[in-house]
Amino acid sequence: MSETLVHGQGTRVGFYATTCPRAESIVSSTVATHFRSNTAIAPALLRMHFHDCFFRGCDASVLIDGSNTEKTAPPNLGLRGYEVIDDAKTQLEAACPGIVSCADILALAARDSVVLTGGRSWLVPTGRRDGRVSLASETTDLPGFTESIDSQKQKFSAKGLNTQDLVVLVGGHTIGTTACQFFSYRLYNFNGTASSDPSINASFLPQLQALCPQNGDGTKRVAFDTGSENRFDASFFDNLRDGRGILESDQKLWTDASTRAIVQRFLGITGLAAFNVEFGRSMVKMSNTGVKTGTDGEIRKICSAINS
Repeated sequence: MSETLVHGQGTRVGFYATTCPRAESIVSSTVATHFRSNTAIAPALLRMHFHDCFFRGCDASVLIDGSNTEKTAPPNLGLRGYEVIDDAKTQLEAACPGIVSCADILALAARDSVVLTGGRSWLVPTGRRDGRVSLASETTDLPGFTESIDSQKQKFSAKGLNTQDLVVLVGGHTIGTTACQFFSYRLYNFNGTASSDPSINASFLPQLQALCPQNGDGTKRVAFDTGSENRFDASFFDNLRDGRGILESDQKLWTDASTRAIVQRFLGITGLAAFNVEFGRSMVKMSNTGVKTGTDGEIRKICSAINS
């Protein structure tokens, strides 16, 4: 199996080859153990890495406990899987104390999650160091579920990610779920129209309305990629073409011409191979956003707290 190789600023593939040779296998076996008892851990870890990279770069700042930390901000309240990172860290500290950063554990765990759900592997450059600052006030950089494509592009561009990276990384929604509260407004009273979002496929609408009744339970979980929520594949893009996107911000990738052209490359059987390759590439690019390397930052002893 060929793997995508990209080098970033100060990170490199095999960073722990001599200092902690089992680092990557310890992370992957830990993720696999947790995945066996709860498959929802895969999309959760992928999302956590994405959120981490969007605030202050990929420096594990999203893992820090405390009042007014990133963890406490609205976009992060739904994050899950902290116990997997903590478990991996405990094992790594036993094997190679003070060597492997929490930021790298998160980057590796995201890749392992994609592989466990059937996606293609990629080589993860490592050598990130952990940040010492985590502020809830800095979590506005993350695109929201009603966001326009122009605004999404702007937020990705600020991280050095282009329009293709945007489409590819949102394609991570091929696994996982969202909650009714983030899209039910599209089903009943879209933009105050007292009717549904016209971009929703007419035959799909009753299905969504059955899952999320008006004034029903807003916390109920619904798959992003209908019929394939546990498989890392490209059917998410086919669903967008068919008006079966769940989030407004996702469906806009098809309604906006500038992103539709990219979505079209990932449709059907041929699209899957292209998506798998590009996903690894864009993940490496994202995971090198604002990283701390060398003597910057620290190697946390516990992922939820900065070293005293």
